[in-house]
Amino acid sequence: MANVEEMQCGSMLFKQEELQEMCGVNVGGDYVEVMCGCTSHRYGDAVARLRVFPSGDLEITCECTPGCDEDKLTPAAFEKHSGRETARKWKNNVWVIIGGEKVPLSKTVLLKYYNKASKKYNKSQGTKVSHRDEFVECNECGKERRFRLRSRDECLLHHNAMADQNWKCSDFAYDKITCEAEEERGSRKVYRGCTRSPSCKGCTTCVCFGCELCRFSDCSCQTCVDFTSNVKA
Repeated sequence: MANVEEMQCGSMLFKQEELQEMCGVNVGGDYVEVMCGCTSHRYGDAVARLRVFPSGDLEITCECTPGCDEDKLTPAAFEKHSGRETARKWKNNVWVIIGGEKVPLSKTVLLKYYNKASKKYNKSQGTKVSHRDEFVECNECGKERRFRLRSRDECLLHHNAMADQNWKCSDFAYDKITCEAEEERGSRKVYRGCTRSPSCKGCTTCVCFGCELCRFSDCSCQTCVDFTSNVKA
C-alpha cells in the first residue's frame, strides 16, 4: 500500500482514503495502478493490473498466466481476453479488490475521469454522447420533476437544482408549476432520452459523468472543481 507521501507526490488523481482499501495500489508519476480482474465461468479469474491516467485513459496489463504478454489493453479488450461469456459490459465485469471483496469498476472512483477519454473517442467517431433526462424531487411536496439536459443552460439549471436542498416546484425554470400539478406517471418516467433504447435504465450512451456541457469552471462544488482540475492536468 502506498504511503501518504507517495500519494501526494506521485499523483493527485485520488485522495488517500479513496484508495486505502484497494488491493495492489501503486502510485506512479502520472498514473495510479491497482490490481484488477475479470471472472469467466469457464476459466475462472483472470488477474491483471489497471493503470488510470489523468487524461482518463485506462490501460490493463494482463497477468492471467506467467507467459501472458498482453499489455496496454483497454478494459473491453481485457474482458474479451479473459474469456468472459457476457462481454461488452466491462464496467460491471472487470473488478478490483476492496476490503477483500470483488467490486465492479462501475462502483469505484477509478472511472471518475474515464468519461473525458470516452468523449474524445466518440467525437472522433462522429458520435455524440447525450445526457439523459434527470429528475429532481421537490422539497415541499416530494414530487419528481423532469429536467432535460440537451444544452449547457439546461444542464446548469439541473446542476443548480441538485445543489439546492430547498428546491421546490415553484423554482422550476421550464414551466410555471406548483406542487398541485400532477407528477409524471411511473410508466412515463422510464423514457429518459437515450438514443440507444427508449426505455434504457442507464448506459454509456446516455449517462454522463462529467463534460464541458455539464461541468462549470465558475462553480465551487467539489464535482465541478475535480473536473476542471483534471481538464487542466
